[in-house]
Amino acid sequence: MEIRRRQPNPVIKVENWNYQVKVADGEPRNILEKIVWHKEKEVEKMRDRLSLLDLQKQVKDLSPCLDFLGALKLGKTDPAVIAEVKKASPSKGVIREDFEPIKIAQSYAAGGATCLSVLTDSEFFQGSFENLSLVREVVELPLLCKEFIIYPYQIYLARSKGADAVLLIAAILKDIDLQYFVKIIRFLGMTALIEVHSLSELDRVLGIDGVNLVGINNRNLQDFSVDLQTTCKLLEARKEKILERGITIVSESGLHTAEDLNLVTQAGANAVLIGESLLKQEEPGMAIAQLFT
Repeated sequence: MEIRRRQPNPVIKVENWNYQVKVADGEPRNILEKIVWHKEKEVEKMRDRLSLLDLQKQVKDLSPCLDFLGALKLGKTDPAVIAEVKKASPSKGVIREDFEPIKIAQSYAAGGATCLSVLTDSEFFQGSFENLSLVREVVELPLLCKEFIIYPYQIYLARSKGADAVLLIAAILKDIDLQYFVKIIRFLGMTALIEVHSLSELDRVLGIDGVNLVGINNRNLQDFSVDLQTTCKLLEARKEKILERGITIVSESGLHTAEDLNLVTQAGANAVLIGESLLKQEEPGMAIAQLFT
């Protein structure tokens, strides 16, 4: 899947690297492209309120990040659980009406989550970077900023709000983007979770230096259908190379039961990212424990 970029952008310099994106015309061809085009305008407005230079100054004096990857390798459970703080999605609408990010995060922490993921997109997922800050204040678990990262600005913003890791989606980023962003993330002491949806995307990511954490999303981004066999098939095809590189694998989406977790774990996944099935329960943290009974 090719996701085009819309907004014209000049070359920008971040640390010692130069970066520029190409542009496209017409209307968005799918929901992911629609999100990316909206995100370009959103980040432009963010820059008007707070410059990248000011963000860079903000993160200089922050305490070191928590070790997101290290936590997953140790794991409070097998597989390790990344529990997601998410109110809504384009495919499901509002998932939890009584959405209180602090209470949800505390419930997850008490229930055995190894790490947390916080949705920060406002337009399509009803999330916010403020939610990320609120969660950071009340839990000591490593945090993933779940965002549609298309600019370095968003990486620095995630760091400033308390994230220890950020999501990079291979479907919306060129190889040069991924290489560049991984450098910035490592420079900031953070962890990059690179998400793939297909074998071709996985092969692209395996060709990038510095990749040590890959997420396999079981959701088809064109029709939003979910198939856990996506994790199984991709790992079967490239398991040897993944093991050689020592890459940790996270299976994402469509995980609801202990049987689901067993399926992807046996296929070779080391961790799972779960949101919807936990958030639909009255006590999300207790729902984690039920997955391992």
